[in-house]
This record gives sequence, C-alpha cells and structure tokens, in this order.
Amino acid sequence: MNQSYRTDLTDEQWEIIKTLIPAAKSGGRPRTVDMRKVIDGIFYVLVGGCAWCMLPHDFPKWKTVYHYFRQWRIEGDWERIHEQLRKWVRAIEDRHPSPSAAVLDSQSVKTATMIHTEVGYDCAKQIKGRKRHVLVDTLGLLMVVVVTAANLPERAGAKLVFARVKKEERKFWRLIKIWVDGGYRGEEFMKWVMDKYRWIIETILRSDKEKGFKILPRRWVVERTFGWFNWCRRLNKDYEVLPATSETMIRVAMIRLMLRRLA
Repeated sequence: MNQSYRTDLTDEQWEIIKTLIPAAKSGGRPRTVDMRKVIDGIFYVLVGGCAWCMLPHDFPKWKTVYHYFRQWRIEGDWERIHEQLRKWVRAIEDRHPSPSAAVLDSQSVKTATMIHTEVGYDCAKQIKGRKRHVLVDTLGLLMVVVVTAANLPERAGAKLVFARVKKEERKFWRLIKIWVDGGYRGEEFMKWVMDKYRWIIETILRSDKEKGFKILPRRWVVERTFGWFNWCRRLNKDYEVLPATSETMIRVAMIRLMLRRLA
C-alpha cells in the first residue's frame, strides 16, 4: 500500500502493530473499517497537530478514528501496545525487558485557551499550563508518565509517578536506581523513597562553575525524550481536556517512535 502522508505506517510497521490491535468485539455489526487507516489517522492528528474534526477525507470518518483512540485509552489498550513495543525495542538493544535503572524529570507546557481542568502556574518556568512527569529507562523509552497541573512541585509529582510504578511492579520489578535533577533533591525525600520503595535516588547537579550549555550525565537521556515530543505538534501544547488523554497522546508518540526503530 502506498503512503498518502508522511505520518502513514509503512508496510513493515503495519505488520508489527497489526498483531497488537484489539480484536473486534463479538455481537453487533462486523468491523468494516480499515484499522490501518485508523492508526494512520491517529498518527496524522498527533504529528500534524490538527483538531480531530479536521482530519482529511483520505482517512475514515473522524468520529470513527477518535472513537478507537478514546476506547483504547479507556480499556488500557494503548498501554498494552506501548509496553509490548518497549520490550521489543529493548530486546534488539540486548537489554532485559525490565529496566534496572531509570531517569526522572518533568516538563511544563502551556495549555490551549479552552483547557481549564488541571491547569496551574509554574513559577520557576513562568508557564501556565500542565506538567508532564516522566520516568524513562536508560534508552530514553517511556516507562511511566503522569500529567498534572503545572504548579505541582517536582517531589509531589515524583510520588505520583512512583505510586504508578509500584502499581505496575510486575513490569519494573528490577528497578533499583533512579537519576534525578536538583528539583528532587532533599535528604528527607530520598530517605522516604528508600524506606517505601527500596530505590536509590541519585541527584545529578549542574556545576556552579560551568557556563553555557553542558550535557549532564544521565539527565540528557530524559531531555532527549522531551525533544522527541517536539516532533509531534499535538504535544507542543497541551490541547487535551483530560490529563489522561494527554498521557495517552504521549504514549502514542512513543509507539510511533518505537515502530520506526523496529521497522
């Protein structure tokens, strides 16, 4: 099948992801929509940054495309697809499926004018919007993402991330060490993490003597992940009404990136 848009799946990428797409539910009308075009439509919205209702007519009806995006978010299918692809990417890099080390950071982004749920002001970054708390492995692949109002402090956001990691302990049972920046430092916080989760928190600080841009060990990995988000215009701002939808958009962006690595 020829690609109509640069965001469309290649034949090789489709062969990988089609095995992970949820089967049609029994009962009712048989599924007639082309699921490859549905995925293409979702990727088009993600990368192009357009509204759902402005999806070109080359794709299935926008309400159909959005229905699958929303349904798979509610039923956890995006998380399942993301997790399987993450394991495959780690496998081709000769890494264990469950990482033993990770990097934690947050990113504040502006929200669109019409968004009012979970919106706050980050005084440090001087941004009114939301904050993406992200935990990635040493390859920069997403492990957990939590989207909150931008005024939530880093350590408070980290506790939400850690709670979700613990909830998915079967995926991350080897986790031992987490690198963070100065926003998370504090002996009390580090002791709390050790006592509750038995993880080691190591803070990577920028030297006061350094001037200009400086690549910091380990921290550059998560910064590169944030850079990957910039390739998707839908992620340049937060356009989603619900923080859960924002988290899903980030997972879909990583799914597209991992498919490109695998094929």
